[in-house]
Amino acid sequence: MIIVTGSAVVLPDRLDEALAVGIAHSVRSRSEPGCLNHNCHVDAEDENRIVFVEYWADMAALQAHFAVPESSAFVRQMTALAVAPPKIQLFQAQEIPMG
Repeated sequence: MIIVTGSAVVLPDRLDEALAVGIAHSVRSRSEPGCLNHNCHVDAEDENRIVFVEYWADMAALQAHFAVPESSAFVRQMTALAVAPPKIQLFQAQEIPMG
């Protein structure tokens, strides 16, 4: 499984717009093959920081997601609303059963 975390600190007067863009992107992304989860959150310690957490079945699914034109459009939109370039990190993970 591939886990993606991303974040952007947005301009305070553009927070509502950034949340709408982020939520729409998450909803659309969840319909893509290999997307296990994709959510948009507001940082509890910084109300102007939006955090994205994504789970993808594998790297091929994530690369397909990055190739979708809407994904590029999302990055451009979020960058325009942010005070600095958004950050993204990729992790390869394996679930560890509890018990």
